[in-house]
Amino acid sequence: MLICPQCKFENLNSNKFCQNCGTSLTHKVCPECSTSVPINALNCSNCGTECGTVWWAIIAKAATAEAEIATQNSTENEAGEEAVISAVSPMPTSSQLTVGSYLDLEQRYQLLEPLPNLEALPANTEVCLRVLDCQPYQISPLEAILGNWQKGLVTPSVEASGIPHFAKPYIALQAQGNPGIPPIHDAWQQGEMQVVVIQDRSHLPRLLDLWQENTTSSLQIIHWCYQMTQLWTVLESVNCRHSLLDLVNLLLDEDQTLTLGCLYPESSHTDFLGDVTADLADQTSEQTEQPLTIKALGRVWQALFRQSQRTQFGSVVQMLGDLEIGKIETIAQLRSRLEEMSTELVAPTIETLPPTEEEYPTAPTMLQFDDSEDFSARNDDMPTVVLPMQLSSLQDAGATDVGRQRHHNEDFFGIETKINKLELPKTRVLQARGLYILCDGMGGHAGGEIASELAVTTLREYFQEHWVNNQLPSEESIRDAVYLANQAIYDLNQKDARSGVGRMGTTLVMLLIQDSHAAVAHVGDSRLYCVTHKRGLEQITVDHEVGQREISRGVEPSVAYARADAYQLTQALGPRDEHSINPDVDFFEINEDTLFILASDGLSDNDLLEIHWQTHLKPLLGSGTNLESGVIDLIDLANQYNGHDNITAILIRAKVRPNLDSQK
Repeated sequence: MLICPQCKFENLNSNKFCQNCGTSLTHKVCPECSTSVPINALNCSNCGTECGTVWWAIIAKAATAEAEIATQNSTENEAGEEAVISAVSPMPTSSQLTVGSYLDLEQRYQLLEPLPNLEALPANTEVCLRVLDCQPYQISPLEAILGNWQKGLVTPSVEASGIPHFAKPYIALQAQGNPGIPPIHDAWQQGEMQVVVIQDRSHLPRLLDLWQENTTSSLQIIHWCYQMTQLWTVLESVNCRHSLLDLVNLLLDEDQTLTLGCLYPESSHTDFLGDVTADLADQTSEQTEQPLTIKALGRVWQALFRQSQRTQFGSVVQMLGDLEIGKIETIAQLRSRLEEMSTELVAPTIETLPPTEEEYPTAPTMLQFDDSEDFSARNDDMPTVVLPMQLSSLQDAGATDVGRQRHHNEDFFGIETKINKLELPKTRVLQARGLYILCDGMGGHAGGEIASELAVTTLREYFQEHWVNNQLPSEESIRDAVYLANQAIYDLNQKDARSGVGRMGTTLVMLLIQDSHAAVAHVGDSRLYCVTHKRGLEQITVDHEVGQREISRGVEPSVAYARADAYQLTQALGPRDEHSINPDVDFFEINEDTLFILASDGLSDNDLLEIHWQTHLKPLLGSGTNLESGVIDLIDLANQYNGHDNITAILIRAKVRPNLDSQK
């Protein structure tokens, strides 16, 4: 089955073009020169840019018992059962696999580097190299299996599926979506050869290289240490903590967040240790007969300081000493110590920061966590408890479409982003302000579209005059802006003597961003969503409609939405004066990389985003993805599955990083 890269429609393997949107399934466009390039080509024939889909293949020689099981499974599959993984079939020996050879009989994964002879290597030894995916639009067998597991169609059995055992940690952690863990793409086992294909991170910079940079602050180092404690907890659940003990495996992504190249199972970690200091390797080898403790983290940090030739500062020396003698015994204690060190580094500048009361003259309504949630689990999910965060980039894109059934578009949106950037050798300051407004009009032709545009224009003009300082407007000011937009439409209704259903109106959802602070205001059923790596998709606003009103009164959702008028709006801008509306206004902090989505109901109806967010929204968290294309993909998706209404989407990608300048 071929998955269209544009609309995610499932096509037959024989299709040359997507049967839904017409996108080519045999060629792609070079991102540099826009030349049409075959999907199985590594480089563009015109400009030489690497534009092929490249994966990181981990190839291991299985132990004898595992090889016998794999062979038996393969025989059983060939005898009668459809193989769940098509690659479980005889393959060339590793001595035959040179550059340009394929790892599988389907000729999908092509070697970009020569594969050493596995027969000459000890069992459970891993070889890692890059491979080109010559069928990138083909759903992988493992992806199909995981999809069936999630749907409850098959029982998750690694042995029955022919999946190597060292793929299990990747599979177990896949659902968590932790950006520090490379996603798994494919896996199979045949005879002595085991293969796991994961995301290629070989191009990312090493933590060691940035650790030794003069421009790297002590606060940044503390933050990386804290991220290691977070990954330690994640890896402990799958017995892969040794993944943190190899300096070569410690990488940094585009936002300088700690990430791993691959996972090292603890049962055989000595086979995987790479370019790490000899004494650290000796120390960790000694621990094979003892339970692994957080002393190992202290030794990794010592190795980082030693190899980078960077001098340890006072509080770090004390912490490493306490770790070695066992004075710090748990991850919680270690995190507490790191938090104290962070506070000490930040404290000298805290007095210069404006107090909260001045920043928010009217106390904002804050979005809160569920009090029933386990506190320690919450801490694991919050990478910002150690350091203050600051905005590192703010990008946006928006588009609107009439849909497939309407003859005119009553949606309207507005985007205003202002960015001031100062960058010096040791300082980078980004001040950003964004105003994002989406309105879905009602009242028919020359009614709804007038109301939605008038609301957007009124709000933009209001904030141009009243949003003058580098802080968010107060809740009172935001409410005044909404009331003003309501009054502008209401006055026009009165002037034209419109009545009943002829009175025009509009919904409103509005997001305001000032650096790492945000506020949302809404009236009606246009929505604000957000997507983060930690929490996935969340709907921030609650629709102002009869069904939700009944639920707030204690009615069961199934009963509330059985009403004929369940989706009728309880609030809208324009039909009545300001006394009939009560806009919801909430404030919150942007403490991790976040993708915000403003959506009209043509996009959000039928749980469209809830169903497709992992394919159409989550990838857009990465800086390398294009938001303009992302918006178009969303509109195409809505036209495919909804299409009954106008469709409008605004995407905002806010990325944050530790405020390392706060100590200066």
